[in-house]
Amino acid sequence: MGSRAGCLIADSYTSLMAQPRRSPVKTPRGAKGGPGSAVGPGRPRNAEIGEAILAAARRHLASNGYESMSLVAIAEEAGTTRQALYRRWPTKADLATAAIASMSQADQRTPTADPYVDLVRELEAFHQGVTRPNGVSLVGTMLLAATDEELRMLFRERLVAPRRRRLRSILERAQEQSLIAEDADLDYAIAACTGVLYAQQLAGSRLGRTWARRTAALVWRACGGVVQSRSEME
Repeated sequence: MGSRAGCLIADSYTSLMAQPRRSPVKTPRGAKGGPGSAVGPGRPRNAEIGEAILAAARRHLASNGYESMSLVAIAEEAGTTRQALYRRWPTKADLATAAIASMSQADQRTPTADPYVDLVRELEAFHQGVTRPNGVSLVGTMLLAATDEELRMLFRERLVAPRRRRLRSILERAQEQSLIAEDADLDYAIAACTGVLYAQQLAGSRLGRTWARRTAALVWRACGGVVQSRSEME
C-alpha cells in the first residue's frame, strides 16, 4: 500500500496521541486471562497484554501511519514479545483494524423506545469515529486500488458491516412501528446515512454540530417518516 494510505490512517487517528501512555504489562508466571483469553491448546492468554498491545498499536497508527507501523516496536512498547503479539494478531492489517475497532463504544448505546433518537445517536457516533481535527476518513483509503486486500476485507468486516447492521436494525424497528414506509429502500437509506458525510468532506463543506440530526431528518423523511419539528435538526 502506498504512502498516501499510511498518511490517511495517521491523519484519521491523530487525536489518539493525547491518550496517556500505559506502563508496560508483564505477564505474571502462572497468570490466567479473563473470558476469552484462552484460544485452543496452550497457555491462557493474559487479557491485559492484549489491551496493552491494542493501545500501543493505536498510538503507532496515530504517529506513524499504517505503512510505518512496526509490530516489533509495538510489542516492545506493550512490554511483551513478538510471539505473544503474533499469536493474537498474525498480520499488520489484523492488528491495525482490531486497534481501530477497539475504539467503538457501540455496546454502550442501549436502544431506546424511539428509533429516530437511536438513529441520531448512531450518526453522532459515526461522525465522531471517522473524523478528527484536520483529519480525513479512513474509508477513502479503502477505495484505492493499491490498498492491501486483507486490510480492505478486515476494515469492512470489523467496522463497516457492524455499523450497517446497527443502522438497519434501527430502520427496521421504525418500519415495525409504522414510523417510516413499509416499502422504504433501506439499502439506499443506510448508504445515505454515511454517504452524506463523505460527500460533504469531498466538497470541502464544514461539518457542523447539527450534522447528525440534519442527516437523520433527511434519511427519515426520504423513508416516508415525519420529523415533528425543526428542533429535531438543531
